[in-house]
Amino acid sequence: MRRFLLVLLLAPSCFAAPVESTLIANIPGRTSVNLSGSWRVIVDPFSNGQSAGIFRDEKPRSKGDRIEYSFDASPVMSVPGDWNTQRDQLMFYEGTVWYRRLFKYQKRSQTRAFIYFGAVNYRASVYLNGEKVGEHEGGFTAFNFEVTSLLRDGENSLVVEVNDTRRPDGVPAMKFDWWNYGGITRAVTLVEVPAVFVQDYWAQLARGSQNEISGWVQLNGAQAGQKVNFEIPEAGVRQALTADAAGRALIHVTAKLELWSPEHPKLYDVMIGTGEEKVHDQIGFRTIEVQGGKILLNGKPIFLRGISMHEEAPFRGGRAFSPEDAQTLLGWVKDLGCNFVRFAHYPHNENEVRLADRIGLLVWSEIPVYWDIAWSNPATLANAQAELRDMIARDHNRAAIALWSLSNETPVNPERVTFLKQLAQEARELDSTRLITCAMNHVDKTSPDLRTLSDPLGEVLDVLGINEYVGWYEGRPEDADKIGWKSVWSRPIIVSEFGGGASFGLHGDADERWTEEYQNNLYEHQLKMVERIPNLAGMTPWVLMDFRSPTRLLPGIQDYRNRKGLISDRGQRKLAFYRLQEFYRNLAASERASH
Repeated sequence: MRRFLLVLLLAPSCFAAPVESTLIANIPGRTSVNLSGSWRVIVDPFSNGQSAGIFRDEKPRSKGDRIEYSFDASPVMSVPGDWNTQRDQLMFYEGTVWYRRLFKYQKRSQTRAFIYFGAVNYRASVYLNGEKVGEHEGGFTAFNFEVTSLLRDGENSLVVEVNDTRRPDGVPAMKFDWWNYGGITRAVTLVEVPAVFVQDYWAQLARGSQNEISGWVQLNGAQAGQKVNFEIPEAGVRQALTADAAGRALIHVTAKLELWSPEHPKLYDVMIGTGEEKVHDQIGFRTIEVQGGKILLNGKPIFLRGISMHEEAPFRGGRAFSPEDAQTLLGWVKDLGCNFVRFAHYPHNENEVRLADRIGLLVWSEIPVYWDIAWSNPATLANAQAELRDMIARDHNRAAIALWSLSNETPVNPERVTFLKQLAQEARELDSTRLITCAMNHVDKTSPDLRTLSDPLGEVLDVLGINEYVGWYEGRPEDADKIGWKSVWSRPIIVSEFGGGASFGLHGDADERWTEEYQNNLYEHQLKMVERIPNLAGMTPWVLMDFRSPTRLLPGIQDYRNRKGLISDRGQRKLAFYRLQEFYRNLAASERASH
């Protein structure tokens, strides 16, 4: 069977070349100072802080000085963390909050320093010792700024203005079905590097090969001719590289490798070094490609037994960020019988991605192009491109990442198609080794019992995601028994969402909404229908755990939570959890028997 080759039916001149990310790769493998912890905060509902000069963090020098703010007299919040769950009065707050962290530092010659933020939602303006360092937009992607010249010996004041106000031109825009957790929601790190340092690198198997490692190393501050070493000691790989005038050195080496898979998540210690530094990372090697209607992992068909999940903290609520949060959430995913997880609807924190690498979970990673946004606004496109670029830059060495997703449940119109085709083109130029997908939800009802996926976006995707809610937003669970599906595109299909709401502990008849029995009955009928979909390559039902959402208003049932979770936000498993678990375990047993 010939391999599927996707051809983008647009002239190359329609697209500009992608801009390189400025992210520093592999922060856990660097020399760094942890700036997380207790930060002083000032809530600024009218955004008056700029005119008040809060960023200068000044203190009165005399009894007559008029300074109308004080970090020292203000309360503290934990970073990382969202402000919504740290103070009850800020649960629904959207606006500006100023953060300040004092830290001591000793400057060293030939050492450069960068402030690295895992994520700030949504807009951040960063100041060090009263001087503006930079700005960032986007609530779920990392960013860093060089601060070498602004650091002082002794005490330093880092101030961040954070604003999570929803914007019509934002990504996401005005309405989305999750909580708008504001704040510095992931770790803050001061990273120390030499004058010439390894900024980024990419080492993966070349497309279509299981023994050729291809990629590059990007140096910062280098001149042409700089030497770089690339090593995988366990695999006997040692290659001396030479950087060009742009600081780029190309990797191409053949090696006999144990391939990464969910059953065998093998990671190698990879070392990239110059004369001034050595950077170590744990990297797995595998191939992921499409052949006809199948997804192939390491050249063999794989069925993706998955679940969707939000970055919502179990038990305590709020934004998940810690290794412990990741262990709990992905532990539930594994216990469900999954080999695949959809990180919806934005790039999740690095703890989750790296844990997926270690425990063997393939990942669908998505940018928050969600529902309707400003498709014709160049600034909105540039923002989406930046979020896509930084998502790929942070995680392009993670074997777990199998699919880059460009959007979720977007309307079908020409402007949207043009917008997303540009993102697809950019994603392929940035990473040719992974699959591109979107979660679509528009189908043609060609007859009462037939649904046809004909979204024109399917033309430029490797894998088609389809969200459908037969039995919840459409009809009754039993209606799924007579519905058939087809697609005009000969691509693998992942049913990226289906499900229904249930309040844990609420019991009743199978036709009574919001009960565990209704949700379980819906899964019974959905699983039988989904199995009949042509080219079905996987599924990620909605959703692992209940999560907060301001669009869910039913008192006593929802209470501002989406209740479609198979597990409650308190960790309690609903009946449908066990139904899907049984289905996946039977699938896995059947796959093992067939091999």
